[in-house]
Amino acid sequence: MSEQIKRKVDLNRVSHSVRAAQAVLQYGVGAMVDFPDQTLVTAAPEYWSGDTGRIYDDRFAKALGVDYFAIPTNIAYARFPEWYFCPKCRKFQPLRKWVDEYRKSANPKILERDEYMVEHMQCPKCKQDLVVARIVTVCEKGHLNDFPWVKWVHTKSKKPVCGTPALKFKTGASGTEGLEGLSVSCSCGATASLKGAFDKDCFEKLDQDAGTDFFRCSGNHPFRHIREKCPCYPKTVQRGASSVYFPIVYSSLVIPPYADKLNVKIEQSKAFEDCVTIISDEEPEDKLNTIKKRLPKWTEKIALEVGASKSDVEKILIKKWLEPETSEVDVTGIQYRIDEYYALTGEISSSSGKALGDFSREEMDIKEYKIPHIKSVSLIDKVRVVNALIGFSRISPAMNRNDKGFVDVKESDTRWYPAYEVRGEGIFIEFEQSDIDKWIRDNPAVIERAKRISDNYSTSFIGKNHPRTITPKFIMLHTLSHLLISQLSFECGYSIASLSERLYCSEESDGKTMAGIFIYTASGDSEGTLGGLVRQGRPDAFPQILKKAISHAQTCSNDPVCIMSKGQGRDSLNLAACHACGLLPETCCEERNAFLDRGLVIGTYDNKEIGFWRDML
Repeated sequence: MSEQIKRKVDLNRVSHSVRAAQAVLQYGVGAMVDFPDQTLVTAAPEYWSGDTGRIYDDRFAKALGVDYFAIPTNIAYARFPEWYFCPKCRKFQPLRKWVDEYRKSANPKILERDEYMVEHMQCPKCKQDLVVARIVTVCEKGHLNDFPWVKWVHTKSKKPVCGTPALKFKTGASGTEGLEGLSVSCSCGATASLKGAFDKDCFEKLDQDAGTDFFRCSGNHPFRHIREKCPCYPKTVQRGASSVYFPIVYSSLVIPPYADKLNVKIEQSKAFEDCVTIISDEEPEDKLNTIKKRLPKWTEKIALEVGASKSDVEKILIKKWLEPETSEVDVTGIQYRIDEYYALTGEISSSSGKALGDFSREEMDIKEYKIPHIKSVSLIDKVRVVNALIGFSRISPAMNRNDKGFVDVKESDTRWYPAYEVRGEGIFIEFEQSDIDKWIRDNPAVIERAKRISDNYSTSFIGKNHPRTITPKFIMLHTLSHLLISQLSFECGYSIASLSERLYCSEESDGKTMAGIFIYTASGDSEGTLGGLVRQGRPDAFPQILKKAISHAQTCSNDPVCIMSKGQGRDSLNLAACHACGLLPETCCEERNAFLDRGLVIGTYDNKEIGFWRDML
């Protein structure tokens, strides 16, 4: 809705609302959202109106090259698809024509309030609610276009496009089913069904046969209200198909010193927010001078509001704004996880001791657990996780900015990303690396089994663009994490979808040896959750939970097919793991339910020795 974006026409707040998490995940920038009365595309952040609730995480923000993050509040939407038809008179035309007809017949008082037919989309003549087009086209560069209805019906009829095309959409022709039963006709006599519209390269073949260049991608980005030149031929998809939108969401734990109580109080102060607004409005070359010039005054103002000494506040502001930035860190890389690992294991502690704002850790006495292979257990009583939407892709999933088809959700000069945060609790388990090394060294079959998954990954679509070696240690830790989440959900009453995992697995050659699992709640209010998960991590509960999780992994309702599998799931990236045993809801898993194998946890029918936890059975 180009005019609506420019004029920022307000939609009904009751019928057009989404949760903050939805506005970052499945209904994020660039995604189509089916509201009760119309379909809209979430517009770029630059079109959002009013003040957005700010989220601060300096480590995360610097890694992504922004100043802060913002909770989706007053979100703007664009009308797309633009083609609607009336189910009574069957008239089928773009929205702008419907609006023109509406303006000619609408009551002046209604027209004054709703100039663009936003409140109630209906045929001005029949008074029937309009129905949006079912199909759209997408291309590998991330463009989203209306299906070329006018060109399609005329080209298929082998007629030139008439001067004033007026289309009608018909369904359910007698004796025909599927796409053949859906037809479009023009007032000039051209008519065509939708047969072949979903065929691979159908648009390219139409151009070749007709000797035209009609059907190339229109280069439309409705979320930005722009069109780009695009050499691709698009692909026809259902409006709600999963391949229309793949969000790229990064997450980060807020760790000390960024989680310290004073740091949190400063970020929540009005004076600090005013300073950030001034800094964000400055040109990049002027920011440093502005900060240096105003720092003493800002320090005094913030210190007065938060009730802290000026020297302590100044140290934090200098760290935030004046410390030289290192080269941009890959949020998905090992080094970023190493910082979190230090915090979870206690190697990084808060400068303010136990007076923490967003991160609280309690280290347990591992001797009380009497569990083999576990080095330490830490109860994370309080944790804040920030999830930011940085981009999306269409047709094929992308993982970062360098991937083919990546579309950034914001302009380069916008200094924030849409995000939401959750405050919760968690259990961190660190494993004995020496025991894992011995298990791999003494069992060649373990390496062979992991290599099967690693080889399947290397030939997959994502694996070709993001090469990595899937190690036995990673598969074992990941599978155990899934088993523990399922058991913890049963024990403490959380739904499985409200728990998430964070895996820490690397070798010395990566910068640090890590072998740990962090299971945390991905829901909760501003004060976090009620301690139900942390309680299960104490010595009188966790050993039994671990034993039950491992014991339940011995059987699956799909055995022996599951345990003997040579490859199942997406791109055959799992071995002994299916929906009846090892898979979890997508929101729980970091790896999209891949790289799982019960065989490396409890062994297989023909080789029990390859199970790392076989001695607990």
